Amino acid sequence: MSDAPGINTAATAEGFRHNDHGDLELRPNEIAVGVIVGRIGEAFDFFVYGIASVLVFPALFFPFVSTYDGIFYCFVIFSLGFVARAAGAFVFRVIHVRYGRPAKLTSALFLLGTSTVCIAFLPGYAEIGVTAIALLAALRVTQGLAVGGAWDGLPSLLAVTAPPGKRGWYAMISQLGAPIGFIVATALFAYLAAGIAADEFIDWGWRFAFFTAFAINVVTLFARLRMVVTPEYDELLHARELNPSPLGELFRDRGKDILLGALVPLAAYALFHLVTIFPLTWVILFPEQFAPGDLFELQIIGAFLCLGSMLISGRVADRIGRPRTMWWGSVLIVLFCLPAPFLGDTEFGARAFVPVGFALLGFSLAQSAGAVNDCFESRYRYTGALLTNELGWLLGAGFAPLVALVLADYLGNGGVALYLSSGAVASLIALRVYLKRFASNA
Repeated sequence: MSDAPGINTAATAEGFRHNDHGDLELRPNEIAVGVIVGRIGEAFDFFVYGIASVLVFPALFFPFVSTYDGIFYCFVIFSLGFVARAAGAFVFRVIHVRYGRPAKLTSALFLLGTSTVCIAFLPGYAEIGVTAIALLAALRVTQGLAVGGAWDGLPSLLAVTAPPGKRGWYAMISQLGAPIGFIVATALFAYLAAGIAADEFIDWGWRFAFFTAFAINVVTLFARLRMVVTPEYDELLHARELNPSPLGELFRDRGKDILLGALVPLAAYALFHLVTIFPLTWVILFPEQFAPGDLFELQIIGAFLCLGSMLISGRVADRIGRPRTMWWGSVLIVLFCLPAPFLGDTEFGARAFVPVGFALLGFSLAQSAGAVNDCFESRYRYTGALLTNELGWLLGAGFAPLVALVLADYLGNGGVALYLSSGAVASLIALRVYLKRFASNA
C-alpha cells in the first residue's frame, strides 16, 4: 500500500506511523485504548438500564402487578434493546454508506446519550399511567438502535493488524470494556442505594446513574471520533477492505457463515446476563436472603475475576487458537452447570454461581468477538463481523434474563443451568463445524 495523497508521512495522527517503505502502519496498543473506552461507554449504558430494570422499573412502571410480574414485563422491555440492536446495524449502515463512518458514529452515540438521559426524566406509572410504559419501551428501542449503529470497525482492525502470535491477546482487549463498564455501573448503584432511603431511591435517586451515563457518552464520542475522523484511520480501513459490503451478495454467498458465527459465542453471551442482570432478581424476590449491598459486592468481585480470566484467555488463545479457546470455554460452562441438580436452590449454590460464572464468562467472552471471522473473505469481513456480533447478542443475551426468570420460577435454578448448558452445547456444535471447515485458520 502506497502513501495516500495528501497524507503527511512525517506527522500522522496519534496511533499511526509509516514504516521504512512509507506504508501506513497501526500502533495497536494506542488504538486499543479507543476500543476499550468505546466499549466501556456502551456497556455502562446497557448495565445502568439492566440494573434499573430489576431494582427500580418494576415498582416505578408496574406497581399494579405482583413483583414477579413487574420484573417479567421489565425484562420483556429489556429484550427489545437487543432486537433493536440488530435493526440498528442495518439502519445506520445506510448513514455509513451515504455520509461516512464519522457521521454514522456521531449520530449513533448522540442517539444513545439522548435516549439514556431521557429515561432519567421519565415520570412513573402513578403520574401518567400506561404512557410511561410506552415511553420507556420506545427509549429502550432507540438505545438498542444506537448501540447497533455504533459499530466502528476498531475490533476488526485490531484483529487483522495484530502482531504475529498476538491476535488472541488483541481480540481480548476489545472485550475488556464490558466488565469495566459493569464495575462502574454496579458501584454507582451500590453507592446510591446505600446512601438514599429506599423510597427516595425509587423516586429520584436512580436517575443520577442515567445522568452519569450521558456524561460518559460525551467522553466516549470524542475519544472515538478522535481516531475515526483521521484520514490515516480511513486509509487503513480501506486498505484492509473493512467497509460495508453489499448485503444481498453477503447473504447469498455467506448466509450460513453468518449463522455459524452467531452461534459460536452463544454460551458466553447467555452467561453474560445470567451473572450480571439475572441475579439482581434475588434481591427483590428473596430480600431475606440477599441484601443489595452484599450482592453488589459479590458481583464486583466477580467482575474483577472476569477481567483476570480475560487476560488468561488472551494468552491461551495465542497458544492454541481463538476457536479452540472458545471450545474449551464452552466445555467449562457445561461442567459448571452439572452441579446444579445437587445444589438446587440453596443459598450456597446461588452465591457460588456469581463469582465462578464471572470467571468462566471472562475466559469465553474474551475471544467471542469475531473468533470465526476467517469464514469471510476480506471484502465481507466488516459487515460479516457486524451481523454475526449483533445476531449473536440477540440469540444469546437478548432474552437470557427473561428466559432464566421463567425457568427459575417453574424449575428452580436447575432449569437455568439447563438453559445455559443448552447454549454451551450449541456453541460446541458450531465450533466443531467451524474447525472442520476452516481447520487451517484455527
